[in-house]
Amino acid sequence: MEKMTNLKTDVLSGLSVALALIPEAIAFAFVAGVSPQVGLYAAFMMGLITAVFGGRPGMISGATGAIAVIFTPLIAKMMETSRAQGLSFDEGMQMALGYLFATVILMGIIQVLFGVFKLGKFIRLVPHPVMIGFVNGLAIIIFKAQFSQFTVGGDLLPSNQLMIMLALIAFTMGICIFLPKFTKAIPATLVSIASVSIIGHFVNQSNPGLIRTVLDFVQDMDPKITTIAAGLPTFGIPQFPMTYEAFKFILPFAVIAAAVGLIESLMTLTLVDELTETRGKGNKECVGQGVANIVNGFFGGMGGCAMIGQSMINIKSGGRGRTSGITASIALLLFIVLGSSIIEVIPLAALVGIMFMVVLGTFEWSSFRLFKKIPTSDILVIIIVTTVTVFFDLAIAVIVGIIVSALVFAWEHGKTITANKETKDNKTNYTLNGPLFFASITSFKDLFNFKEDADHIYIDFAASKIWDHSGIEALQNVSERYATNGKKLHLLNVSSDCKTLLNKASNIVELTILEGSHRIADDALDS
Repeated sequence: MEKMTNLKTDVLSGLSVALALIPEAIAFAFVAGVSPQVGLYAAFMMGLITAVFGGRPGMISGATGAIAVIFTPLIAKMMETSRAQGLSFDEGMQMALGYLFATVILMGIIQVLFGVFKLGKFIRLVPHPVMIGFVNGLAIIIFKAQFSQFTVGGDLLPSNQLMIMLALIAFTMGICIFLPKFTKAIPATLVSIASVSIIGHFVNQSNPGLIRTVLDFVQDMDPKITTIAAGLPTFGIPQFPMTYEAFKFILPFAVIAAAVGLIESLMTLTLVDELTETRGKGNKECVGQGVANIVNGFFGGMGGCAMIGQSMINIKSGGRGRTSGITASIALLLFIVLGSSIIEVIPLAALVGIMFMVVLGTFEWSSFRLFKKIPTSDILVIIIVTTVTVFFDLAIAVIVGIIVSALVFAWEHGKTITANKETKDNKTNYTLNGPLFFASITSFKDLFNFKEDADHIYIDFAASKIWDHSGIEALQNVSERYATNGKKLHLLNVSSDCKTLLNKASNIVELTILEGSHRIADDALDS
């Protein structure tokens, strides 16, 4: 019985996701500079293949803005080249699409290799403050993306249309907030879309065009489009010249898109893991994303990655299994092939209201309460990642966040190296505590008294470790300063991996390594 309930919830949740996917897939297609069908096909294929083969049940993939903006200059450049060659617009677009699809295939191959070599585990290197900043930044981006629904041709809607749209958005959000308090048998998102669509149908019958619909949104971007209907995607080899110059042109786009797609997908996977208290498989997700993009390239899709907004709709609606993603993608295809006339009349207000609920559920409101409870450096990382995500790029934001977090970590741990000093029988022993690496070398050098120490100085590494070449250089510098004062430095209890590090650097450093009993094990200085 429980399995049947989960199946029903997954199917209904998938239907809600499918309806929310349509306007975004169309919008992202226009961002990239291609027809809506290319975006809709991408949403279908990405969603279906990752739902079946991906590593995170319940996560939704599709055409995304993060990928679309990467391909925008590629399409623009190819259209410019086609005009220079005297080609017609349609011929130029065919050439541009050939390059786009070839790039998407190469992007997918890179992602598959990333998963095959099990590099997905590196998502664990992302600190929690970076994750919070990523989530908050994406929530703000989703919120800002809805502003275009309130305008026509760059101008704000007339006051009567605007007020009705705001009222319907509030009505949609009200259903999403209060219906789950009474029943969870049907996803609130699906009920809200159906309810607002019924209202919109009757209002527009008496006052045509008063409530803006999905078709209105599409025609605002391209008045020549009369329907979002499309046939089934068909297989085709991209019209791409197999030359070194052409490959060199698309390679940077493919690498950047592959990186951005994997970062967004793996970050979304981590978020869904936290919300569902389960664990997805990062490497499997990399392969699934890659296979989906390869198929996109051969079947006329613009590629994509995981979608945090739609994933949140699915999770909040109760979708947990692979069935939810499969349902969403198949329903999307049926809508554009058979039910486009129904989808075209859905009021934008219903979809905007749902996305506003996604924003409220995605943003980490608890981050405001953390400001007096976590280190200032973590707060700084959250703010930096959020800001960079909003104004620049997701991948850049995550990389910047990791770098800042790493530098903070290095700075804090660089200050923690200490030593217990003991002088006896013409021997001075320093027992180190803390790591010896680039950030701690200044503190390390300040520990020693080069003039007052005994003739033989022992540094005990039982509670310490040499991490990098900077640490080796610091040891060499300390050894030379003691030698200048007629004294000799010895190292005690150096771990095997540290000995390996020192041996590799034997041509540039000379250090005496002793066992804990002071018996000489390796004395490069005297050899």
